[in-house]
Amino acid sequence: MERAHSFLVVDDDLDVLKAAAVALGGAGVRVETAVSPDEAAAKAPGADAVLLDMNFAAGARSGAEGLDALARLQAAEPALSVVLMTTYGGVALAVEALKRGAVDFVLKPWRNEALAEAMDAAARLTAQRRAGAALNLDDLERRTVLRALAIHDGNVSRAAAALGLTRPALYRRMERHGL
Repeated sequence: MERAHSFLVVDDDLDVLKAAAVALGGAGVRVETAVSPDEAAAKAPGADAVLLDMNFAAGARSGAEGLDALARLQAAEPALSVVLMTTYGGVALAVEALKRGAVDFVLKPWRNEALAEAMDAAARLTAQRRAGAALNLDDLERRTVLRALAIHDGNVSRAAAALGLTRPALYRRMERHGL
């Protein structure tokens, strides 16, 4: 039987914190909240996944604060999975968040089921990372290729450029990994 998850939700809007706690709360699930990146840094140890807002200053829409908080959380515990959320999301911001290590990106308002699935997946990833699952080089390469393709919506040319490969080299790797 899988153990219940412990989530940390970080947002400066108390209504968002309450809504997320309701959406994520379930049998045995623990949801803690924080209203700032500083408070999140203090509460993050022991969490299975973090749901982190992108903007904390009044009128901010760039997502810079969330990206900075993501970096702080990752520096403190690299295995911890972070899902970023924002009202002012665009494709460029989502891609930047994923490049910097977020495991998912959620737009507000969210569908409760989708949010719960994203956080459950993030918690499972944290558990895998913490368990120190040994990955061999082929597994790492396959995951990196898959992620690049996902970030670039399947565009092989852009994925190859992002990986520093030629298109033929990326195609060879895709074939080798059955992609």
